[in-house]
Amino acid sequence: QVQLLESGGGSVQTGGSLRLSCALSSGTYNRICIGWFRQAPGKEREGVAAIYTDGGNTHHADSVKGRFTISQDNAKNTVYLQMDSLKPGDTAMYYCAANDPQTGSWCYLDDYEYYYWGQGTQVTVSS
Repeated sequence: QVQLLESGGGSVQTGGSLRLSCALSSGTYNRICIGWFRQAPGKEREGVAAIYTDGGNTHHADSVKGRFTISQDNAKNTVYLQMDSLKPGDTAMYYCAANDPQTGSWCYLDDYEYYYWGQGTQVTVSS
């Protein structure tokens, strides 16, 4: 059973930065996609970024390109989301998720592609 644990959320002002962490504590870290998603109150869940753990191919949503960067530390089975130039519109609960091993290196940002989810970490950006 894959278990994911997010950390690093908090409250910042507009223009600030946060780094979220997603540690995979059990299950295989090989050849999977790990994605970050967010959901604000009253809105649908949105895919933010994803990374293929075998080789590090990344996919960022247009809404965060140039501001957010997904990366990984394979030795720690951990994926990070560096968030810079934060805006109030980035306020949401952020979740990381993983799928089952795949051979292709492209990771989609559709939540139905992911089967294992963390509990989430809150990010609040004030103006």
